[in-house]
Formats: sequence, C-alpha cells, structure tokens
Amino acid sequence: MKSLSIARTGSDTTRPLVNNHPRTATPSARHTLALAAALCAAPAAWSQATAAAPAAQPPGVTLAAAPTERVVVTGNPLGGDELAQPASVLSGDRLTLRRAGTLGETLDGLPGVASTWFGPNASRPTIRGLDGDRVRLLDNAGAAIDASNLSFDHAVAIDPLVIERVEVLRGPASLLYGGNATGGVVNTIDNRIPQTALDGVGGRAELRFGGAASERAGSALVEGGQGGLNWHVDAFDRKTSDLRVPRFTPVEDGEPLAPSSHVRNSAAQSQGGAVGGSWADSDGYVGASLDSYRSDYGVTAEPDVLIRMQRERLALALERRLDGPFTNLSVRFGDTRYRHEEVEGTGEVGTTFKSTGQDLRVELRHAAVAGVQGVIGLQAESMRFSALGEEAFVPGTRTRSAALFALEETKLGPLTVSAGLRAEQTTVRSDGDAPDAEAPKFGDAMSRRFSPFSASLSALWPVGGGWSLSGVVGSTERAPAYYELYANGVHVATGAYERGDTSLGLEKSVHADLGLAWKAGADSFKANLFTMRFDRFISLEASGADIAVTGEDGAPEAVPEYVFRAVPARLWGVEIEGRKRLLDGAWQVDASAGLDLTRGVDRQTGQALPRIAPMRVSLGLEAAQGPWRMGAGVKRASAQERVPANDEPTAGYTLLNLWLTRETKLGPADALWFLKLENLGDELAYSAGSIATIRGLSPLPGRSASAGLRVSF
Repeated sequence: MKSLSIARTGSDTTRPLVNNHPRTATPSARHTLALAAALCAAPAAWSQATAAAPAAQPPGVTLAAAPTERVVVTGNPLGGDELAQPASVLSGDRLTLRRAGTLGETLDGLPGVASTWFGPNASRPTIRGLDGDRVRLLDNAGAAIDASNLSFDHAVAIDPLVIERVEVLRGPASLLYGGNATGGVVNTIDNRIPQTALDGVGGRAELRFGGAASERAGSALVEGGQGGLNWHVDAFDRKTSDLRVPRFTPVEDGEPLAPSSHVRNSAAQSQGGAVGGSWADSDGYVGASLDSYRSDYGVTAEPDVLIRMQRERLALALERRLDGPFTNLSVRFGDTRYRHEEVEGTGEVGTTFKSTGQDLRVELRHAAVAGVQGVIGLQAESMRFSALGEEAFVPGTRTRSAALFALEETKLGPLTVSAGLRAEQTTVRSDGDAPDAEAPKFGDAMSRRFSPFSASLSALWPVGGGWSLSGVVGSTERAPAYYELYANGVHVATGAYERGDTSLGLEKSVHADLGLAWKAGADSFKANLFTMRFDRFISLEASGADIAVTGEDGAPEAVPEYVFRAVPARLWGVEIEGRKRLLDGAWQVDASAGLDLTRGVDRQTGQALPRIAPMRVSLGLEAAQGPWRMGAGVKRASAQERVPANDEPTAGYTLLNLWLTRETKLGPADALWFLKLENLGDELAYSAGSIATIRGLSPLPGRSASAGLRVSF
C-alpha cells in the first residue's frame, strides 16, 4: 500500500449511488435451480405453444440480427426503433474502430459520454457529468456486478473485445432500471445465448496490435445450430505494456517526480471466454451461458501494486411470444461471482474485495387495450460485498432490492406518448465490525430500508419533412449506496479519509430533455437540451478536518476527511451531432460534426460539481470507394476551469486521428483490415474526468499506430 502522505488536492468525489434493483425475495441457490429446471424443461413444451403473427421483438434486449433487420434499442421494451430519450449505438465496423482496452475509453467521445480515466486499465463511462452508480452498466440487459462503482482504480469486469454491440441511453432511465440509472444506461451485448435459430456453423476472429500501450490482443468465436438447437463458444486474450505518453513530469501528492514518457505501472494482461446454448424457433428462445473473465493489471496510483481480478457469471434467458392478453414474456436471471486481490510489491495480498450477486428481471408485454399497449415488469437484485485487508474502508454489506414497474404507450394522432411508474424497496445492511477486529471502526451491524419511486412521461412527434420533436420529463429517487452510508477509513485511490453518513435519505431529482432530430437519406441532425435538478445530491465533500492515521513506517500522518453529504445541485447541457453526404458517386464522402457541453453546480455553495467533462467539439471526414474506407477526425476539448475549490483546472487539448480500412476475401471468409493513427500531434493532454490524485500521474495516450484484422465466416 502506498504511503498515506496524501495531498489536499484530492478529489471531491461525487460518488453516484447505487440503487440495486428491487426484490421481493432474494434469488437463492434454490431459486436458481428451480429457474434452471424450468428453462431446461421449456423445449419439451415448445412445440405445443400456439403460433400466431410474427414474434414481437423481445422487450429489454436487442436481437442478434442480420444487418438488414431493424435495430431496436434496449431502452424501448415496446419494440420500436425510435426513442424520445437520446441514444447512441455502436456495432460492426464502427465498434471495431473504436474498440479500446476499457469500456470507458471505448465510449469516450460519444455525445454526452466521457470516462473516469484512472489510467488505461480502469476507466468507467460517465454520462452527462454523472459517474459511478448513477450510470447503470448492463451485461446483455442484466446487472454487471463488480467493484468498479466503489473505487476509480477498480476496472469494469467487461472486456470490449467480446462485445458485439453497445447501446447508450443518455439521461435518466430509472423507470426501467432503477435509481442508479439517473445518468443513463450502458448495455453491452454479445450472442453468448443465441436468440435466433442458427443454421450451420459460423464465427468471427479478430487480431489487434500496437497502440500507445503496445497491445497484443485476439478474440475468436464459433457458433452454430441445427433444428432449433444452438451453441456458442468464444475466447479472448489481451496483453499491454506501460502506456506511452508525450514526455511529462508526473506529480504525486503535489510533488514532481522524474520526467517520463510512460505511465508507470499501467501494463495489463487479461483473458476469458464463454460457452452458451439455446433452443430457438419463430416464437422465441430459451438458453443459458457461462462466462469467465480474468485480468491482472497495475494500479497507476501505487507503483508496486497489482490487481488480480476474476469474475464468473451464469446467465439464463427466456423470450417467448404468447397469445391472449399478454403477447410477450421475457425472463432474465444472472448469478455473478466477483473477486479481486490487491497484491503488494512483496507478493503479499493487501486487500481482497468480493462481490456476489444475483439479478432477476421479468417483463410481460400486454396487447393493446383502447389503443394503449405496454409492459409490466418485476426486477429483483441481491449483492453481497466484502473487503478484507489494510485498505478496507467499507464493512461487509448486503444490498437487496425489489421493484415493480409499468410502461404504457399510445398514439394521439401523430404523437406517440409514453408514461411509466416504478416503485422499489431497497435494504442496505452493514455487518459492522467482526467480533475479533483489532481496531474496530465500523460499529455494530445495522440496516437501512428505502422506498424509491420514479415516474416518467415522454412524447415523440414527427412533424414532417424528416423532422421530429421529442420530450421527456420525470422524477427519480435513488437509495444511497452501501459506501455512502457505511464508509469509514482511508481510501487511497481518492487520497482521503472517507466517512459515510448512516442518516442519509433518498436522493431526489427531477429532469427534462428536449430533442430535435432530422434525417434524409445519408444526412442527419440531432440536438438535445437537458436539465436535472437535485434536491438531495449525495456528494463526497471535504469537512475541513484532518484524521490522524498510521503510515507504513509506523509514524502518524494527517489525512483530509471527506464526508458524504446531501446537497442541492443542478446539471444542464446540450448535445449536437450532424452528418452530411458531400459526394455520392464513385467516391462517397461524408462530413460529420458534434458538440457537447455539460455544466454542474452545487446550488448551496455555487461551486462547480467535480469531474465534469469540458465542452468538446469534433469534426470528421470519411471517404469510401469500393473496398476502401478512410477517415480523419479532430477532437477539441476546451479547458475545464469550472472546478470545485479543492480541484485544479485542466488545460484544453486538440487530438488528430486518422484511420483506413479495406474489405477483402480470405478464402471463403470476409475480412476487414484496419489501421489507426491516433494523436498525430503527440499532444500532452489530461482528462478533466480523472480524480485529482491520479490526473498528474496519467495523461491521455500519446502518438500511436495500431493495426488489426477481423475475419467473419
């Protein structure tokens, strides 16, 4: 563990809350076996179901579809391809070119989306200035359980190498996914449980080399089926070296270190794989998958610490078209086992974090009644968290939640109107200190219970000529996370003694979003204006006091105290993106542009909220001719000078990137070769989304070249 001589420039960590989704009863091992038995028995009754009109798209997920099929975003369980809520989707070549070592880095730069950037190994997405538990991460529409919400140096346990599609909903999606989707939702999708009947054998493989971290990575999957029975197998492996950056002077605890052209202790190695299977016909599917993920990566904040992470997840899924008053049933269940060890330079394990969780989601879509169609659903989750060792600043906890929700939609002339409600029950329990604790600090076991309620109203209005207007208003309530309630100890990653508040109540907010969109052929334009007002925004703020702790050398040290408090806050912003076809002949040439801006303020003090991305402007030019495609992009991030008193401004920067792809045949397989040149100006840049204690140690990547090959058969 690194010395605790921590500078006061530590971050004002506004750690979003966790609103673990509801549960009437925790999915126990007995429930798991019962559900598994039901799923296994389903194929026997499959042929007895009554067939009718073509199956509706399953609610809550996106079908693995051929390129010609309609795209349905996760946020619309009613199956439409239009949403009042702003959304972004990455798949195919676009995802291949953006794919990076972490989920946050892969999505950074999408409208309204940035990342926490704790070096190249731990980078979680942020949406509209909100991060942590206010951004809901989903794995195939199920809960993605890990420890990335607890600390910025904890990586997300999802590797972009295995993702086939990513969907991002910007703005509150709490109606469907709970209060910890206040900022938005990121859903990563693979085909580990095949959702349509496969005929024959197919697969994909991808190799990637180079980049600022000298990446050596590969992934492969093979899947097939016959007679409705389908199977899937995939595996991946990734190795990286310390990240190369423009030469800079690292700053640690306010003190400059020796100049360097690499980010220290940022190498990593990860691997994983999955097996899955399903039975599918024209009316739906039933299936299961089991995946495993391992990652060993350095912690930039601590030069001799390595994190050994592992995650196993069992997923069960069922989608079925029905007759009668209900037309579609969707059931998803997941059981996740997560563990990571923080290994000191001596080889000793300093701290071990464990999360074990189960999540269950059931949705029933009903037939239209008086022109109103809709979905009702149940969501239940349970998570057991523990931390053992010298850096454990949170006690063992148990979070259980259960929710009922409903979303209804109707047409009023050309206007599509949707309304929904969600009621939850959440219990967050602390185990307190162990009976044999040498230095008690968490007190006795205790429990808090919360009843969050959310409501939303949206409208979509096609006004003609390819134009449409959209609007969303709503209110969200979120239960405090376990660390916001019970933290009590030194958190090295944030450079502070963090203290929870067991008296915290619900975090409450109201929000509004207004959108304007236009599309005509290859040309498009989108603009969104949003605002969020919090009555009780749970923020980690400096108390002004110092806490005396014992350092590694046994000497006393003073660490600044930060306390979780509920403050009034407001966020607002604008997102604009557009695309224009310039040439449409032998060469196709398209220009694109985008701008996003988010402002956040503590209404009590007038200070800015921490770690908000600055205004960003992007310009792009793409050209395609035959099998060739090429493009150039410029991204300008303004200086971020709106920061809390305990933080420092971040300078602006401009990055220039180029890319080139060629499609070809390798025997019977389709191949895509790609080359990327990034940060051609080798500009030294820092992320305003990083906490202050890491920002001076980990600039953004320097000039680099990377290449790869993707093969499909």
